[in-house]
Amino acid sequence: MPTAISDQRSVRLRTVDGLSALGIPAPPEQFPLPFPNGQLPRMRPRGHVEARAAILNIVQARVFDMPEELAMRWLLDAHVLDHLSPDEWGFIACGRGERARYADQLESLYTVSWLLGLVDHLDPAVPCSEELPELLPDLRRPESFGTWRDRQLTPTRDPAVIAEMLDLYYCLDWVCDQARRAGQAPPRGVDDNLVWHRRWALEWAVVFADEKPVHWDEVRL
Repeated sequence: MPTAISDQRSVRLRTVDGLSALGIPAPPEQFPLPFPNGQLPRMRPRGHVEARAAILNIVQARVFDMPEELAMRWLLDAHVLDHLSPDEWGFIACGRGERARYADQLESLYTVSWLLGLVDHLDPAVPCSEELPELLPDLRRPESFGTWRDRQLTPTRDPAVIAEMLDLYYCLDWVCDQARRAGQAPPRGVDDNLVWHRRWALEWAVVFADEKPVHWDEVRL
């Protein structure tokens, strides 16, 4: 069962501290937390998160011209085809869609890697690490999905830590949206594209009681 947040204010106070470190004012006091009824989210089953990391890794490989036959064969051998969204299938198998759109999902992949404990921070002022490919399945060998899972036995993030990170990116996305509506640039040092794609992955990763987990392409931001 999910754990209730005993003190919702403590989550937001830590978010405010994080925003302050970036030189960003806190959102209005009435701005809600992204948790229904104050519930602390759980992370999806690790196997689902690993499958999402594998798919996003293949997406990035296709951005850099991995042959579609090799990409689809790897996904088939990994038994993760059921986790593909229709758009991902079209891009990976047929090259449909804008390459830049999928290239931008590198920050989503970085966030999923953080959830799996593969990277040690999700600092909004720091983009994806260049070392990320070394932490993911090596598609040049190619390394199988199972071998990669056995190689990366890191503990997943604690739900309370995920809750705080989700609230931080929820607030950052709101700040960026307010800037866009005012015709202004986002705050200095904040990349709104990075924020959006990281929040996408965090929103997808969490589940709450009495709510059906949504598919990757069903996340609403």
